[in-house]
Amino acid sequence: MVTISDRNPIDSSGVGQHWTWRGQPVYYVQAGPPPGDRPPLLLVHGFGASTDHWRKNLADLQHQFQVWAIDLVGFGRSAKPPWQYSGDLWQAQLHDFITQVIGQPVVLVGNSLGGYASLCVAANHPEAAAGLVLLNSAGPFSDAQVSTAKSSIGGALAKALRSVMLQPLPSWLLFQYVRRRATIRKTLMKVYLDATAVTDDLVEAIYRPACDAGAARVFASVFKAPRGEPVDVLLTRLCPPLLTLWGEGDPWMDTRQRGARFRQYYPQLTEHYLPAGHCPHDERPELVNDLMRDWVLTRVCGQPISGPYPE
Repeated sequence: MVTISDRNPIDSSGVGQHWTWRGQPVYYVQAGPPPGDRPPLLLVHGFGASTDHWRKNLADLQHQFQVWAIDLVGFGRSAKPPWQYSGDLWQAQLHDFITQVIGQPVVLVGNSLGGYASLCVAANHPEAAAGLVLLNSAGPFSDAQVSTAKSSIGGALAKALRSVMLQPLPSWLLFQYVRRRATIRKTLMKVYLDATAVTDDLVEAIYRPACDAGAARVFASVFKAPRGEPVDVLLTRLCPPLLTLWGEGDPWMDTRQRGARFRQYYPQLTEHYLPAGHCPHDERPELVNDLMRDWVLTRVCGQPISGPYPE
């Protein structure tokens, strides 16, 4: 029996409901007016997060756009069945959601893991994407394995760690540690530059879905998931406009170096580097919302921006 957290969102913006996908309930939030001549926005969270992580963006952007946010299967209020979780699975979920529920091309907005899944959709299903916004996006490049192989000690340690974590007991024990509220707070304090953005509500929003049945299996799937399509390969197939937003204080990635790689394979992108960590949309929502709003209206919709934002 699948148990899904039934807690209330930490922000009341938008209407939350469930959509059945492959026999499983998937949670999403919809806010804002009918799209009109502007494409809807679809917000996609990162690993361990949920629609709650977009609460500050939903509350603001819904005044100019129809905005949707979705819990990837395995996270948030969505079901956590015993599936093999991978970029391919989440790509299929997002594509089906766009075609079956939203019913028109969207601007995909993804953070971290959600950024990689959004890139996969935009590259492989161009008819579903009017634009793409990536915030500290995850995903491997083709030469990542080569670089790792050059460091024999590092490669051996990584291989040994993965071998251990594929075992049920070590994986379960690690999950019990990382899902503790204290551990969640400690991790957030490392990846956010602004400590005041790490609130009790934010910690709770990450903690509660981790208590759902099946959450430990989702965590373990990280170590079992097949390597997805390389980012550089996806970028060579990308057609819609691309905006990359990088929180420069991210301790998990060298954003300047990674941003240069994105620009190498998709030179026509628009990019900005922000005073934030791994989740700039939550830490500096006022900057992210304004940048996304301007970019969508000008680059995607072709509308001039002057004076107050049009309602």
